[in-house]
Amino acid sequence: MTRNTPEKFKCALVRRGYSPSGGAEAYLKRLARGMAEAGCEVQLITGNEWPAEDWPFGSIVRLRGQLPIAFADELEQSRSSLGDPLLFSLERVWRCDVYRAGDGVHRAWLERRRKFELPLKRFVRSLAQKHRDLLRLEHSMFAERKASRVIAASQMVGREIVGLYGYPEHDIHIVRNGIPLDKFRFDPQLREQSRENLGLKPDQLALLFAGSGWERKGLLFAIEALALCRDRRMRLLVAGRGNAALYKTRGLRFWRESPIRFLGQIAEMLPLYLAADIFILPTIYDPFSNACLEALACGLPVITTRANGFSEIVEEGVHGSLVDHAGDLAGLRDAIRFWADPERRAAARFINAQRATQFDISANVQRTLEILRCVASTSPQINAPR
Repeated sequence: MTRNTPEKFKCALVRRGYSPSGGAEAYLKRLARGMAEAGCEVQLITGNEWPAEDWPFGSIVRLRGQLPIAFADELEQSRSSLGDPLLFSLERVWRCDVYRAGDGVHRAWLERRRKFELPLKRFVRSLAQKHRDLLRLEHSMFAERKASRVIAASQMVGREIVGLYGYPEHDIHIVRNGIPLDKFRFDPQLREQSRENLGLKPDQLALLFAGSGWERKGLLFAIEALALCRDRRMRLLVAGRGNAALYKTRGLRFWRESPIRFLGQIAEMLPLYLAADIFILPTIYDPFSNACLEALACGLPVITTRANGFSEIVEEGVHGSLVDHAGDLAGLRDAIRFWADPERRAAARFINAQRATQFDISANVQRTLEILRCVASTSPQINAPR
């Protein structure tokens, strides 16, 4: 068995599903490009959905298991035929060399969610096989320490892994999310055009909510906080996948017509960030919201919760506003009113864009590569590329 050098090694990247606009997929492709340029041999382990033409960085190993346990079982059975690469997983599996906890801690998410559920729904959810399977995999990786190292996007997630599972803190690396900053920046001319395209009047105040999984992201709380403001100038733009029929008439009788615009999934988000005045994401749980970071880079004040790992990089009243939990409707209302002041928003625009410069995707990829090289250099069973 050849001992690899820290610079070059063989790495298998694990991602079960595929979405053409997914943040995890974009992250993996940027990381794979950086690894290939450094001379590493890169392999993708995935299901049948990932198109071959969307992976020009190396070979693809396709597993048939679609559900978490089936996929993890098949990966375990396939390990002997993979050639001992460093296994870097974005999925909960039985074991790996490095796990990126991009979805946070499932046990922590379920505990936070319980606070907003009726007892019957809470009981039914506790019986769901999906959640039980994810908790089994999570227990294997953290409590049984079968993930040798963990990469987390926030201190919040790191504390949860240590506190809930007793995983050693010294094996957790905090690597903040990053975005391609060249694609997210304020443009006054494009702002005017974007607002015109959306039919926004000059005196209207546009709040933007973006994300799929509206229950977790807190769309209901954003709507209820908007209703408490009782300001007919306000509009709420909603981008992402969800059932709009469940939200259209929630507490909005003050308006002659609904102030909410459901825009669906948007491939190009920049025009929306530029058209908006405030970004709001009162999430119940989020390891570190990329949408918040993109909004920050475009100069928007961000209103979110302390249950969002993103909250660790913002200063209250400077870059945005933070509430302790999604159900703090009065706090959300007050934050919206605070940032309704155009002078405050104008002052925050440059400050927010400057803050975002520390979180370019290139810095994230570089730090991740450093961690993978460190693990590879201390693992003699991992093969160097041929």
